[in-house]
This record gives sequence, structure tokens and C-alpha cells, in this order.
Amino acid sequence: MLSRVRSWAHAERCSPTAILRPMPQEKPLSINQNDFLIFLDRALDKMLLIVEELGDNLANREPDLPNANSPYGILTHCIGVVDYWMGNLVGDRGIKRDRPAEFAARGTAAEIRIRVEAVKLRLREDVAMVDGPADTNEPLAGYNPAGGPDNWTQGAALIHTYEELAQHLGHMDITRDLLLRDSSK
Repeated sequence: MLSRVRSWAHAERCSPTAILRPMPQEKPLSINQNDFLIFLDRALDKMLLIVEELGDNLANREPDLPNANSPYGILTHCIGVVDYWMGNLVGDRGIKRDRPAEFAARGTAAEIRIRVEAVKLRLREDVAMVDGPADTNEPLAGYNPAGGPDNWTQGAALIHTYEELAQHLGHMDITRDLLLRDSSK
């Protein structure tokens, strides 16, 4: 019986809707912008390194799996993630996004390096504008994997940006390993 209670309590604390519930005596969380940028930069830099190490040929290939994406396409998507979640929702840049085109993108490591460096500069401007508890500049049109209202705070948009970059870095690690395995056959 006790293990069920513990499991239920853990599931309740970790449920997507629990994220949106205010904690008792909630106080603001403060983080140095440069500290946060270290992790965003690290994820983008590691993805760029994967593309460069694979070379233009392998970086533009998808592994032999259904609906797989190339490392170049994944990194292009991550640039789109940063531009949308930070550039639009915080920076109000008005960037138009074509998500399917992000995954279909092809190019050279030199080209994507320029784009990664440019997005990192824009990211610094956008992170400097973050007002954590303030609403984002536009509603998310029903996109809210955690449930709750369509408007997220700017702080949540910042954290979600990192969440996406970290997720896709892992995705690229696996994709690289599959491509290298298949190319050695």
C-alpha cells in the first residue's frame, strides 16, 4: 500500500499539470543570463561539431529509419526553435517559420556554422530582454504540452528553448552514431 501512495505522490508531483501549479509561498527564481547562455551555447556548439565531424555528405543524410532527419536538418530546426521561442515570443522579431523546411534543409558545414554563430548573437539580445514572469509576445495557438493556458511566461519560453536544444542534441548523437555505423558497412 505504501509503495502505491509513494508512486501516486511521485506521479502527481511530476505530472505535466503540476508544473503549472504555483508552489506554496512561491518566490522568484533568479539566474544569471550568462550562466544560462553557457548551456544554450554548449548545445548549439555540440550539434555544430557533429555536423562538422560528419562532413557535408553524411551530415546531409538521414539514417535508414522511418521519418528520420539528417543532422543538418536537425540543426537547422534548432536554429528555427531559437528564432521562434526566443526571437518571436520574447524578442518580438516577427520571424516567419517553415518547420517542415527546417528538417528538409541541406547545405555545408561552413554555411551552418555562420547561421549558428548568428543565432547565438541574436539569442544574447533576446535573453537580455527576458522578463521571467511576463507573458510571451504572442499566444502559442494551442501548443502547450504541459496543459494549461496558451500563454506562457517568457521564463518558460526560455527554459523550453533549452529543453528543445537538449532533446535535439541527444537526437543528433544517436543520428550520428547510426550514420557512422551505416557508412562503415
